Amino acid sequence: MSEIHGWAAHGAKQKLEPFTYNAGPLGLEEVEIAVEYCGLCHSDLSILNNDWGLSRYPVIPGHEAVGRIVAAGDHVKGLQIGQRVGVGWSVDSCMHCHECMTGHHNLCPEVGATIIGHHGGFADRLRAHWAWTFPLPDALDISSAGPLLCGGITVFAPLLVHGVKPTDRVGVVGIGGLGHLALKFANAWGCEVTAFTSSVSKTEELQRLGAHRVVSSRNSAEILAAANSLDFLLITVNIPLDWSALLKTLRPNGRMHVVGAVLEPMPIPAFDLIMSQKSVSGSPTGGPAAISAMLDFAARHGIVPQVEHFPLSKVNDAIEHLAAGKARYRVVLDVA
Repeated sequence: MSEIHGWAAHGAKQKLEPFTYNAGPLGLEEVEIAVEYCGLCHSDLSILNNDWGLSRYPVIPGHEAVGRIVAAGDHVKGLQIGQRVGVGWSVDSCMHCHECMTGHHNLCPEVGATIIGHHGGFADRLRAHWAWTFPLPDALDISSAGPLLCGGITVFAPLLVHGVKPTDRVGVVGIGGLGHLALKFANAWGCEVTAFTSSVSKTEELQRLGAHRVVSSRNSAEILAAANSLDFLLITVNIPLDWSALLKTLRPNGRMHVVGAVLEPMPIPAFDLIMSQKSVSGSPTGGPAAISAMLDFAARHGIVPQVEHFPLSKVNDAIEHLAAGKARYRVVLDVA
């Protein structure tokens, strides 16, 4: 049996404690990674608190892990012992359904989440299917690359899936862990970028991150002043906002795309969609091909998350820091 040592919660809203489990024999298509760094994502908080009703305890959180492969099953393809890799929100999928066979593995009905019914990366080791284990480009700083594997792909995938063009005008609502990466990606994509934020005092900082214009997300008059100006509006927050006003920022054929897990129903006026042929959509993370493309794009354009580091032994302090809204903009745990 293979012992893995990490930090686990044994119930909703409980602090993490040192935890050891037996991982059993390594699967034929699995790799085992010696974790060096792991991002702390708001989704980890949601699982720890059982906000989505999906949590299974005990759970070791952490789904933005980077490290080196230390073991590989006999049927692993394209990866080598000692290779530096990363694992994000998903650890496996069925590999034979329509979604997997067409490259949309993240939409597989059997896709396995790294921290739901599976122990994550706040540990010395992590296991994942080889197809969900991603070689990291040499140009990326591994100490800050982890959040790209969840936060990064979450905001990058919509640019790919919905064919956002370099000539488009893109808005990003909420400039936190997801939103600051969205500014960087959209700017490097070639778009004119508008940041909608509750902290307009950070205008100069947001401009450095890639925004060309800054609008208050809590001032409906300011939002309405941006009416008919955007082709694509990315919602990264998980709180209710003035959705009608935000829809009005879109031009005809514009799209509002949601990646923030807003738990309350979103009232969307039908006429706001019909009269200008607008769309509302949402997405989770992305499939393996999209994640690999995102990593290459990030390396090519020097896009890295802005991170703060905590040692794994201070994981509960890191969680409190994130829950209090103090993270600027992502937290990474130093594991090794």
